Amino acid sequence: MKYIDEYRDGGLARLISATIAREAQAGRQYKLMEFCGGHTHALSRYGIEDLLPPQVEMVHGPGCPVCVLPVGRIDDAIRLAMRPEVTLCTYADLMRVPASGGANLLKARAAGADIRMIYSSMDAVLVAEAEPARQVVFFAIGFETTTPATALAIRLADQKQLANFSVFCNHVLTPPAIRAILDVDHLPAGERVLVDGFVGPAHVSTVIGTSPYAALAAAFGKPVVVAGFEPLDVMQAILMLIRQVNEGRTEVENQYIRAVTPEGNLIAQREMAEIFELRDSFEWRGLGALPASALRLRNTYAKFDAERRFTIVPVPAADNPACECGDVLRGLKKPAACKLFGTVCSPQTPMGSCMVSPEGACAAHWTYGRFRDRVGAGAPRQAA
Repeated sequence: MKYIDEYRDGGLARLISATIAREAQAGRQYKLMEFCGGHTHALSRYGIEDLLPPQVEMVHGPGCPVCVLPVGRIDDAIRLAMRPEVTLCTYADLMRVPASGGANLLKARAAGADIRMIYSSMDAVLVAEAEPARQVVFFAIGFETTTPATALAIRLADQKQLANFSVFCNHVLTPPAIRAILDVDHLPAGERVLVDGFVGPAHVSTVIGTSPYAALAAAFGKPVVVAGFEPLDVMQAILMLIRQVNEGRTEVENQYIRAVTPEGNLIAQREMAEIFELRDSFEWRGLGALPASALRLRNTYAKFDAERRFTIVPVPAADNPACECGDVLRGLKKPAACKLFGTVCSPQTPMGSCMVSPEGACAAHWTYGRFRDRVGAGAPRQAA
């Protein structure tokens, strides 16, 4: 299959692994953050970290939109769904994300809330069109990857004059999150994550392009390599980052040239700009309140804004104090370092969002990495 099998070639993986081992300088540590949860799963699924020399460490980042959504926003969605006139349409990976007091959307549905799992934003529009007596709310979530689809759903609802359709908007932006990870000067020493470079997100970059990362690379002196999700994509990006670090370069490079361009998808960007505007601030799990880091509907489309239609007033809510998802999302801890991991916290009984989402670091480590830990505990990694 074109563009799949070619990027899963074991022989090429061993060649790239040998090149990485040769070019990674002895006595030097390379700490590289994969921003996107898709890359985290690729690292775990294909055992890429076992093909890296000991001085190259991969650090998990906050690139999972379900994971970074704070508890308070899930609480808001549950309260909204419990209104008798509301039908809440949501993606399946949100259903089991823990809210306050052990609640979640799945339990709310069992308690009588009309909550429906859908596959796309357009499905929510179809539900609103088919059931005009219901107030249909689409629980919109995601980085720039899924934002254009939400914009199109709003435009379609406007064209169809659907007075019973609205969006609970939780779309967040990638560059502010990367900036928050890099801007560590104000943090105590124990909370700083000092990375040498970033494996930049793939799908996000198909929309926004590589250009938005240039200012970050220049401001913080850290290279960024945008990479695809296949194992050879990730390995090549790691090699490109190591070469930049060795040469003292802090550039934005594009490994994913088959799908990403410097300017990105201009049509999608125009659609987003037409429908959405920046929020002044938005709360992220693990990163706190970040300025200009999320989107809301413009006044032109206020009639489709669920937060305005239902006067949703955010109520602050704390994470489970024993759950360390926030530290995992900031790259401070590995999933297995959380005292809940593999004990009370598992995919069957998740205590935090990182164990629920298909892109979560804890879910990736549970599926693949925990077996690697058992087999290879204390053993040095082989370069090739």
